[in-house]
Amino acid sequence: MKAKDFYNVAAYLRLSRDDIFDGGGAESNSIRSQRELIRSFLIKQDNMAIYDYYVDDGWSGTDFDRPSFQRMMEDVENGRVNCVIVKDLSRLGRDYIEAGKLIQKTFPAFSVRFIALNDNFDSLTADFHATYFLIPLKNFINDAYCSDISKKVRSHQRIKWEKGEFIGAFAVYGYRKDPKNRNRLIVDAYAATVVKKIFAWKIAGFTNLAIAEKLNGLGILSPMEYKKSQGENFSTGFAIHVAAKWSAVAVKRILTNEMYLGIMVQGKRERVSYKVKRLSEKPEARWVRVADTHEAVVSAEDFELVQRLLKSDGRASKGENSCHMFTGFLYCGDCGEPMIRRVSRYKGTEKVYFICASKNRGAGCSRHSILEEELKYVLLTGLRLQSFLFLDHENVRVRIEKMEVSDGEVAVFVRELKRLYRERELYRSLGSGLCEDLKKGIITEEDFRDFHRIYEVRYHETEEAVRRQEEMVRKLFQARTQAEKKLEKMKTLPEITEIDRDVLTAFVDRIHVFEDKRVFVKLRFKDMFADTIRKDSAAREVT
Repeated sequence: MKAKDFYNVAAYLRLSRDDIFDGGGAESNSIRSQRELIRSFLIKQDNMAIYDYYVDDGWSGTDFDRPSFQRMMEDVENGRVNCVIVKDLSRLGRDYIEAGKLIQKTFPAFSVRFIALNDNFDSLTADFHATYFLIPLKNFINDAYCSDISKKVRSHQRIKWEKGEFIGAFAVYGYRKDPKNRNRLIVDAYAATVVKKIFAWKIAGFTNLAIAEKLNGLGILSPMEYKKSQGENFSTGFAIHVAAKWSAVAVKRILTNEMYLGIMVQGKRERVSYKVKRLSEKPEARWVRVADTHEAVVSAEDFELVQRLLKSDGRASKGENSCHMFTGFLYCGDCGEPMIRRVSRYKGTEKVYFICASKNRGAGCSRHSILEEELKYVLLTGLRLQSFLFLDHENVRVRIEKMEVSDGEVAVFVRELKRLYRERELYRSLGSGLCEDLKKGIITEEDFRDFHRIYEVRYHETEEAVRRQEEMVRKLFQARTQAEKKLEKMKTLPEITEIDRDVLTAFVDRIHVFEDKRVFVKLRFKDMFADTIRKDSAAREVT
């Protein structure tokens, strides 16, 4: 390369999050530091002047689609600059193939001089050995550095995921980030109410599309628009309209999201490589799940029921917004397949019945046919009988109403909590009293340090024990509240005169119909009441 009489210099400066994450070189790699280094070099040059500074702050070295870099290359191609100066090779880029192509081919093609100050490289004076051996080697090292940083970042993310810390840019709809701890989620009262409505409508038999239309009709903002209304700079690849509306897909994303159970679910996607921005979906088995990290919005029972409904044929009849009442509840007792609804019309009369889906497909099972009216009668009779069995058990009803959880379990935890409160206060008092004892000369400075350390450790240990105990009491009281609600529902059963979707969702888990017309009904709350009966029976045997 021949020397020129005068050089219009493009000073290129770059700083990425990787440099900040690495920590040690963050200050030396700062934009200000790079600018000062280049400026100091140019002061000593008689035939150079700055044409412009090109700054990419916050851009990775593996990505060459940087705004200022592209602007600089446009000036290079148009002949406005004929010299590019950087602090070191890593500022130009960390992809050794692309960086090498720039230095060895692109810049020479446009007669552009390239200088990397800290690497002592100047394309005007560099020999073959430096250009084609040392520089590619340094570029390769810079590339390897990027790979190493990428692994560190992923490892750091994984640690936070496994601790149940939320590290996403935006909280899932229904929650918001805790202002006191950005890695923790708290309930957004308004959005959480909408989520509960969506689950309730699904359980009531509405299709996903009908729910979306209902939300749009009520003027409820979609998750994307709601985040924007809260002042968040939120965007998503799912947006297809100027003002994003609710869709069946958006509803399904909410209905299948385990986050609403209080489970932190992260790590669903990953970058193909540190050089490629594109994200790929990971299989569910590789997602990171941590339970009880935040308050649940829906109950586990409702969530499980909705997942079953989503797997069933939930299509609505023509002109209807909801599926038939037995969708998601009625199954063949032999093959386990859902039963499908059929309507028989003959001479002005109409009969509705259900048959096994396997038989309908010709897959080998028998019809298991049962009329809808017969099914409703059997179901109503069975439900009312079960309610009498539970509610006539006087001690069971009293036990649930009083909710003496596990023979006074709540009282035991509350007593322990009070003891921990006293112990925590004791260590706080002892710690604060040490200063006074030191002033009075009762203890030495060495004793002060030793005892202060001991009391501080004990205080924090007790503080953690208090937190765990309070959480346990909270869960016990939640269980009591849920059980009381279930009991109130059971009390209404004897008054029910017909079966509808509300009755099914309130009391029934599954209905199995066998070929010989036997109908087996699994209740939603049976295990809880049966467990209470066993405890009550055991208690009476002891007394």
